[in-house]
Amino acid sequence: MPTVLVLAEHADGALRPVTGELLTAARRVGTPAAVVVGAPGAAAALAGELAAAGAEKIFVAESPDADSYAVTPQVAALQAAVEAAGGAGEVAAVLLPNTVDGRDIAGRLAIRLDSGVIADAVDLDESVVATLSVFGGSYVVTSQVTQGIPVITVRAGAVTAEPVAGAGEQVPVQFTVDPATATTVTAVHTEPAGDRPDLAAAQTVVSGGRGVGSADKFSVVEQLADALGAAVGASRAAVDSGYYPHQFQVGQTGTTVSPQLYIALGISGAIQHRAGMQTSKSIVAVNKDPDAPIFEIADFGVVGDLFDVAPQLTQEVSSRKG
Repeated sequence: MPTVLVLAEHADGALRPVTGELLTAARRVGTPAAVVVGAPGAAAALAGELAAAGAEKIFVAESPDADSYAVTPQVAALQAAVEAAGGAGEVAAVLLPNTVDGRDIAGRLAIRLDSGVIADAVDLDESVVATLSVFGGSYVVTSQVTQGIPVITVRAGAVTAEPVAGAGEQVPVQFTVDPATATTVTAVHTEPAGDRPDLAAAQTVVSGGRGVGSADKFSVVEQLADALGAAVGASRAAVDSGYYPHQFQVGQTGTTVSPQLYIALGISGAIQHRAGMQTSKSIVAVNKDPDAPIFEIADFGVVGDLFDVAPQLTQEVSSRKG
């Protein structure tokens, strides 16, 4: 079977959940292989997790300078991994997470491989035909790269990870970065995330909208999220009103999420918000307006005051957890 390369997303010595999702998607097409880019020792720390997630091979692309440049090391490492895996004819596709960096890497890599890019896929079949949710989730379309090795970014949470143990054979690859054409990283400033799950990768998300009313009242959203072990999100209207920090915005101009459960509190369901969460597996909406657009895509809807409904739900979840 042809090889499908997956860029392994990792931080602080641990894999991010999207990597397992990408390896599952890769298995539908061919033999999944992970590409680890990082400082020396990064692959050794991740090898067990990657094998358990389904990686038959692990291409080890390590360099002391791997973290010194923005995205260029990943581009060069993926290109080297494609060559090590046999190039066109032996490599069926390259999969990356649909993040800001992932899309940047994908575009640069496609130019080097003289191939095409598909961004923000929500599914992938054995013929390397990608499914996309477009125009705010109003339409579902399929796309296929017709030249070279397809480079595809996949939306986090869109594919359910199904781990199948792989051999995890480690294959070293060499890559170089030209400092003259690379962007040097001079400092890294991490946005505070607290103890809650990462929004983009969370299996459960509780979001608040303009209906929450103020920053102080956003605690009703946080309390339900904490009871469920969920990430907290916010609509653009809530963020623009100063109710919650911008890094938690869900939507077309914020973070795209696809959790198992999405709870929308006081969110009307504007098209740009729906574009960022419509592929969630189950959607629960609470809104006082029975005609709110969010109810058009909700699996379960409650017409009512979120300040009556959410605390009751928080209390019920907490009591069942003991």
